[in-house]
Amino acid sequence: MRRTPDGRRLLVSRLVDAPAERVWELLVETRHWSAWGPSVDDVEPADTRVRAGTTGRVRVAGVGVWIPFEVTSRSADELRGTYRWTWRVAGIPATGHRVESTGENRCRVGFEIPLLAAGYAAVCTVALRRIERLAVE
Repeated sequence: MRRTPDGRRLLVSRLVDAPAERVWELLVETRHWSAWGPSVDDVEPADTRVRAGTTGRVRVAGVGVWIPFEVTSRSADELRGTYRWTWRVAGIPATGHRVESTGENRCRVGFEIPLLAAGYAAVCTVALRRIERLAVE
């Protein structure tokens, strides 16, 4: 459990041997989402880079249903190496995405999961492994 700006959330995270900026790029560039997100087949965003207010829709993997989303916040403190964005999917608060530098070429990437969606932790664990693979390639 972790207290976040959005309240108490389950945090699932992983250390990655890559700079925080590189991992952050994977999270904010929507063309990468289907490469690391097991539940995302496709994305149709209004903006290709996540910013507060970005809207669009994601196609759920294996189902083919399109669901609307809106990015509710985005923050980046490049001096401290901390980054975070959150969104609502189908109007419901969804995962927060965070990256924290732990050194020159290492960071911790994580997902903040609403408590009611704790079962989504397994999907997020797969996503973290994929993000690591993409970041170190």
